[in-house]
Amino acid sequence: MTTRRELLTAFAAAALMNAGGPVTRSRAQAGSGIARILVGFPPGGTSDIIARLLAGTMSGYASAIVVENRPGAGGRVAIESLKSAARDGSIFLITPLATITLYPHVYKALSYDSLKDFTPVTSVAAAPSLLTIGPKVPASVKTLADFVAWCRANPTQANYGSPGAGTSPHFIGVQFGRAAGFEYIHVPYQGNAPAAQDVLGGQIASSVLTIDSTLPYVLAGKLRALATTGPQRSTFLPDVPTFIESGYPGIQLIDMWTVFLPANTPEDRVGKLNASIQKALQSDEMKAGLARLSIEVSAVSRADFAKLVKSDFERWGAIVQASGFTPQD
Repeated sequence: MTTRRELLTAFAAAALMNAGGPVTRSRAQAGSGIARILVGFPPGGTSDIIARLLAGTMSGYASAIVVENRPGAGGRVAIESLKSAARDGSIFLITPLATITLYPHVYKALSYDSLKDFTPVTSVAAAPSLLTIGPKVPASVKTLADFVAWCRANPTQANYGSPGAGTSPHFIGVQFGRAAGFEYIHVPYQGNAPAAQDVLGGQIASSVLTIDSTLPYVLAGKLRALATTGPQRSTFLPDVPTFIESGYPGIQLIDMWTVFLPANTPEDRVGKLNASIQKALQSDEMKAGLARLSIEVSAVSRADFAKLVKSDFERWGAIVQASGFTPQD
């Protein structure tokens, strides 16, 4: 079975082979013209892999689908590019939903309005985050309740890593510490990988990261998973309870990879893209590719997705305000 590491390596190699230009996945001239998928993160990352999986399974949408990586500013460069893109359905964005619904609350000034400048199309994939502990925490700590007791008894060591200040895992940690009644010290990193490595190395006690970042270490017995942030248990870790099950009903987070078009894209173009994506999500290739990342297919109707974007925007606003976080430049 192909591992996540092997999958990442394969996609990174493909990106390098195509250095100087985007990677194209052709589909036998089934559609007309060339479509482009904007990705705000470097080749080889989760968003990039999902985009390439989708490009390879969207039969009938275009004669070729090109993945364009425009990394920078935590995904904001690609989002800004979408705002001024052609409104004919030929350019769309795949991005974590938090870049649309959380960023307006953690950055002082954005060059786009998340709710006005883009047309929500659908979600593609979803995964919970995972609280894990490493060798810095005694082996006797096996449950979330054990960990809370240990944190209260060891306040200077009660810390957690996240992908960075102002990210969704950062705020999950804030919520957890407050709900559990202890100071959960935040240690921000530049991405998931360095945070996971420092938990593995015992530099920090724990982390709150997307499940695809830490599951391999949990399965290898190198990290202990205490809780997931989903509304129900993950199919990849059926023995690990959710925060909700563990007595923290207010702690819930599903990381979603989502698709947007520029605002005012004609309705027929939006419908065509949505239909093509929904069909692709039912393919065995797409399902298997996501499963190798420990991520599940997430297909919702356009109407439900539009409601989700608005409600998630409002939810994050309340969470960020309650946390006391100071918006960044």
